[in-house]
Amino acid sequence: MIIDFHTHTFPEKISAKVIHKLALVSHSKPFTDGSVSGLLGSMKEADIDYSVSLPVMTNPEQVEKIHDTMFAEQEALFHQGIISFGGMHPDYTNYKKELLRLKEHQVPGIKLHPAYQNIDLDDIRMLRIIEAASELGLIVLVHAGIDIGIPDHNYSSVSHILKVLHQVQPEKLVLAHMGNWSCWDEVESDLAGAPVWFDTAFSLGPVVPNPEDSLMPIRSHNLSDEAFVRLCKKHGTERILFGTDSPWQEQSDIVERLRALPFSEEEREGILGKNAASLLGLKSQIS
Repeated sequence: MIIDFHTHTFPEKISAKVIHKLALVSHSKPFTDGSVSGLLGSMKEADIDYSVSLPVMTNPEQVEKIHDTMFAEQEALFHQGIISFGGMHPDYTNYKKELLRLKEHQVPGIKLHPAYQNIDLDDIRMLRIIEAASELGLIVLVHAGIDIGIPDHNYSSVSHILKVLHQVQPEKLVLAHMGNWSCWDEVESDLAGAPVWFDTAFSLGPVVPNPEDSLMPIRSHNLSDEAFVRLCKKHGTERILFGTDSPWQEQSDIVERLRALPFSEEEREGILGKNAASLLGLKSQIS
């Protein structure tokens, strides 16, 4: 079983336009059009059983609207293999009520993206959301490290994360991009072994430039295969979750790269799906 813990989709009518804009900002090549149908096609090619779809709330007005749409679609999407997460914006005032609404609709977690929300992760508004979500047993997945499209400030640095762990002690915190994208030395020295999960999104394999763009993306900050394996083993492979950041990586390519790395069969099965199934509570799929 394979579970991609980190993907993104947008409504069919606007997905191509949104992805085109983001590709220009990040100077990176997308591998689908960002639509649900595009993700499902990619999953079929890569033999992926489930993908977790993560929304990014860029303003507080989006929160209820995106969740209402998700509630109407989540059961049908789940039967197709897409697990819907909610999101939250730090300026949304009724966050406790909305998080409870997610819980009541059996949504397993939320996504926070400090860079797109222009706020440091250790801001009190973020800490309150993480604490409230944790009290409800929700998974909190955070974009961790530099964002390739917003490279001038790390809104979710290792020091920010350590403050969250000290003050809130969330039980189900997932740090995207192997703990802190492009800050690998700090991850290995200060975060590896902490009570969090790392997802592998956009950390293994090359950053592929956008063929429509003459500028180059940040290319030198993904982990080498050797460093990736070392970091996984130091952190504990049981807390590593396969993720691609689709459409920003090709799912089939990353599955093949991960399969080729020197992990034991048990470690590989855990990373590719069993760890995620356990965290998500998909008990029937891992029994």
